[in-house]
Amino acid sequence: MKKLRPDPDALLRLLLRWRDQGIKAGGPIKRIVLAFEAGRDGFWLARWLRARGIEAYAIHPASIPVSREHRRAKTDRLDTGLLMRAVLGWLRGEPKHCNMVAISTIAEEDARRPTRERETLVRDQTRSVNRIKATLIRFGIRTFKAKLRQATKHLEQLRSPEGEPLPPNTMAELRRDLARLQLIRGQIGEIERARLERLKRAPRQGTHPMIRMLARIMGLGIETADMLVHEVLSRKLRDQRAVARYGGLTGSPDESGSKRRERGLARAGNARVRRGMIQLAWRWLMFQSKSTLTKWYRARTAGAKPGLRKAMIVALARKLLIALWRYVTIGEVPAGAVLRSGT
Repeated sequence: MKKLRPDPDALLRLLLRWRDQGIKAGGPIKRIVLAFEAGRDGFWLARWLRARGIEAYAIHPASIPVSREHRRAKTDRLDTGLLMRAVLGWLRGEPKHCNMVAISTIAEEDARRPTRERETLVRDQTRSVNRIKATLIRFGIRTFKAKLRQATKHLEQLRSPEGEPLPPNTMAELRRDLARLQLIRGQIGEIERARLERLKRAPRQGTHPMIRMLARIMGLGIETADMLVHEVLSRKLRDQRAVARYGGLTGSPDESGSKRRERGLARAGNARVRRGMIQLAWRWLMFQSKSTLTKWYRARTAGAKPGLRKAMIVALARKLLIALWRYVTIGEVPAGAVLRSGT
C-alpha cells in the first residue's frame, strides 16, 4: 500500500509507472481499473481519470459487507484489501460484493444545484423565523409576523405585556435578523424566477420536457417536478423496483425462522426524493381525489388508526413515484389523474 497526497497528477504518474513495471515484467496490461469510495469530493476524480484512459469507479460505501464482530480491527491496509476484494468480485460479475455509484457529468451535477440550494435556503428561512419568534417570546410578544415585507417598520410599535418597548440591543438584533431573512427570501425568489425563465426560453432542451410534463399534473408544482426529474426520473434506472429503491421507499423485512416483521423504511436511497414523495403523496390525496391511487389508499385505510394511515402513505408514495416514472418515460398517465389544460 502506498499513501499519496491529494494530487491527481501524482496518482496518474504512479498508475502509469505500475503499468510500465507490469509490462517490463512480461505481463500484458489490457486495462487499468481504479476504484474509490464515494464521498464529499464528488466525482471529479473519476471524470478526470476516465478522460485519461483510466477505468475509474466510485464505490457505494454502505454496500461493502464488513465483519459483524463487536470490535473488529480497522486499519487503512485492512480497508484497502477489503475494497480490492470487493471490486475484483464486482468486475467478475459476482453479486453482493459491492455497488457502484453512477458517475454524474458536470452538466448533470450543475442541474441539481438550484433545487438543492433552494432547499438549503428554505431551511435557513425557517431557522431565521424561529429565531425571531424565540427572541420576541421572551418579552411576551406572540403576534409579530416576521415574513411581512414591512415587518421592520412594525418593530417600533411592539410592546411587551408591561407596556414597555423592546430594549435597544434586542431591537438591533431583530433588525439584523429581519435583514437576513429578507436576503434569504430574495435569493429564493431569484432561484425560482431563473428556473421559470429557463423553462420558458428553452422548453424542449435537456430535461425541460419532463419537468413540463410533470407540472401538468394537478397538485404537482414546478419545484417538485424539477426536484424529481433531476434527482431520480432523469437517471437511467433498470426497472420500477430500482426506482423505488433509489427513492428510499422500500421496506426492510426481518425474517428468521418463524419470525416475520417489518423494520420500516430502509432509507438507503435519496433522502430528498423520499421526503418530497411523502409530501407529494399527502397532496395527491387532496388534489387527485378521484385517481386510482387515491381510491386504493382510501380503501386500505378506511376506519384505520392514524398509525396505519402514516404507514400506508409511504406505500402510496412508492406507487406514485413508479407511476410518475412511467409517465415521463413511456407517457402512461397515472390512472384517473387530472391534468392541467396546458403548461
